[in-house]
Amino acid sequence: MSAEELEQYEAEIELGLYREYRDVISLFKYVVETERRFYLANQVSVETKTQGQSTYFQVDLVDAWVWDIYRTSRFVKNVSVRTFADVNVEELVHANLPDHIGPNN
Repeated sequence: MSAEELEQYEAEIELGLYREYRDVISLFKYVVETERRFYLANQVSVETKTQGQSTYFQVDLVDAWVWDIYRTSRFVKNVSVRTFADVNVEELVHANLPDHIGPNN
C-alpha cells in the first residue's frame, strides 16, 4: 500500500467517524477533551489528585463514546482517564435550532 493510498484510507475512516459522531451526539450530555482523546458521555467526574509533588486529573466517564479510528467498538460503559494535561468538559445543549440563524431571523 502506498503512502497516498494509506492517507486516502485514513481520510475515509475519519469521515466515517465524523458521520458516526454526528449521528450519536444527541444521545449524550457532555463533551470531554483530554490530551489524547475526545469523548461524549452522559456522566462526568473530574478530580484533582496529588501524588508527591505531581498533580494530575482523574476523569471518570459513564456511558461514553470514544473518538478513535482504531477502536472496533466506540461505545464504552465506563472510562477512567488519568492525565497531567488539561481536561475540558462542556455540557451539551440540545436545541432544535432553525436551519438559518442570523440577525434578521
